[in-house]
Amino acid sequence: MIDLEKLLHVQGAILWLPCTILLFAGSSALYRRLNKAPIANPTLLTIAAVAVILVSGGVPYKTYFEGVAVLHYLLGTAVVALALPLYRHAHRLQGRSISMASALVAGSLTSIVVGLSVAILGHASASTVLSLAPKSATAAVSMEISRLIGGEPAVTATLTILTGIIGAVAGPYVLDMLGIRAPEPRGFALGVVSHGIATARAFTEGEVAGSFASLGMVLNAILTAVAVPLVLRLMGYA
Repeated sequence: MIDLEKLLHVQGAILWLPCTILLFAGSSALYRRLNKAPIANPTLLTIAAVAVILVSGGVPYKTYFEGVAVLHYLLGTAVVALALPLYRHAHRLQGRSISMASALVAGSLTSIVVGLSVAILGHASASTVLSLAPKSATAAVSMEISRLIGGEPAVTATLTILTGIIGAVAGPYVLDMLGIRAPEPRGFALGVVSHGIATARAFTEGEVAGSFASLGMVLNAILTAVAVPLVLRLMGYA
C-alpha cells in the first residue's frame, strides 16, 4: 500500500511540479468550457485546489514552494516575454500618452490611498499598513517595497495575490458594466490595478488587451515603488 501522507511530503519537483501543471491544465479546460467566465479564473481555481491538497495532506507550504521553484524562475522569463506582443502593437500607443498617464496615476494612487485608508480606519497595526501599501504592484516588486519600508513581505505577497485574483475575477464585470469594450483601455486598467494575474486574464480576451495590460502592470510597478514611500510619509508612517 502507498502511504499517501509520505507521498504528499515528497521533496522536489517529482510530485508538486506535475501536480500543479495538471491542476492548471484542468482549470484552464474548465475555464474554456464555461465560456471564459471570469469567476472560473484558472489561477484562482488552481490556487484553491493546491491549498486543499496541502491542507488535507498536512504538507508545509515550504515543501510545496521548493518543489515548484522552477516556476518562479520561469515567471521572470514570462514577464520579459510580454515585451514581444507589446512591440507588435506599439503603434496603438500613438495618441494615447496623456490618457494612459492620467489613468496610470489615478489608478495607482487610488489603490494605494484607499487600501491604506481602509487599514487605518480598521485600526490595523503599523506593520499591516506598511505591508498593504504596495499590494497592487506585481509580487516581486511589492515584496521588495514592503521589505524596504518595514512591512512583512510574506503578508504583502498574500495581499498582492489576493488583489490580482479579485481584479481578474471582478474587473471584467466592472468594465462591462461601465461599457468599456475597447481592448486597449480594458487591458490597461486590468494591468494597472491587478498586475500579473489580471494580465493573464486580459490575454484571454485577445493579444491587444494583454499587451496593454502588461504595459500597465510594468508602469504601475515603477510608479508604486516611487509613490508608496511618499504617500506613507504624508500619512505619517515614515
